[in-house]
Amino acid sequence: ERRKELVKDIRKIAEESKVAIRSIRRDGMEDVKAKQKNSEITEDEKAVKEDEIQKLTDKYIAEIDKILANKEKEILNV
Repeated sequence: ERRKELVKDIRKIAEESKVAIRSIRRDGMEDVKAKQKNSEITEDEKAVKEDEIQKLTDKYIAEIDKILANKEKEILNV
């Protein structure tokens, strides 16, 4: 029973981490849009930067999922 509680806690921490990463992505996207609006970067550069931000976001969220799965397995094995 205690192990299941630990898994719940780990899932909660993982979800909070994902939310934090998404928040950083949102801030980055807003920054890129503001720079494009102020003519600091071109439309093409904006698209490239947004794509890079999304790829990094996907990479780190996948890493969190992988770590979460390993920890769950580790805790639930007796």
